[in-house]
Amino acid sequence: MTGALPVLYSFRRCPYAMRARLALAVSGEPYELREVVLRDKPAELLAASPKGTVPVLVLPDGTVIDQSLDVMLWALQRHDPQDWLAPPQASMDEMLALVAGNDGDFKRHLDRYKYPNRYPDESAGDTQAFALLHRTEGAAWLAKLDGMLGGGWLFGARASLADMALLPFVRQFAHTDAAWFAAQAWPRLQAWLAGFEDGALYAGVMGKHAPWQAFSPSPSPSPSGKGLG
Repeated sequence: MTGALPVLYSFRRCPYAMRARLALAVSGEPYELREVVLRDKPAELLAASPKGTVPVLVLPDGTVIDQSLDVMLWALQRHDPQDWLAPPQASMDEMLALVAGNDGDFKRHLDRYKYPNRYPDESAGDTQAFALLHRTEGAAWLAKLDGMLGGGWLFGARASLADMALLPFVRQFAHTDAAWFAAQAWPRLQAWLAGFEDGALYAGVMGKHAPWQAFSPSPSPSPSGKGLG
């Protein structure tokens, strides 16, 4: 339909959905946002992507993009005003390898640290020790990231796809026990996360919206992506 916008099914706090919104925002690509309640997923979301996770981007021609990294790449390949796809000190393959590490082992440890009660078959009944074990394993990844941030960002002096793909997950890890995170000797990582959370781009994608319902008006963000510096 002429004039139709891409539709993004999203959940505000989901780090996968957050990274998709960040890329759409910085690209300036307009879209219709549909905030969903994950325990009561709308039929339209499940029809577009039966796996029922967010984000899901439905293009006006019916094409469905239901992997967060693919949503990021779609938006940035259309318009990449801050050169997220071309960082000063890395190739695309190097960025994607770092994202794969985040989405693999680090996400596994993050889930078990944040939600130890979800893994009774693995915790052997001691959820506290189980959570701390996975915090320690996740911390090794964060220490590696801290060592990469000498230029302020993961691959040099400005933000890239890798930064914005990883920051929502580091944020989730940090907020699981904010006092513990603040006490770690990761000054560059802590500054990186604080700068992200204080920025206009983050604020622009974290506004609260009522859950979408069919035939109800939806917000149509046209974010600018300003505020990264």
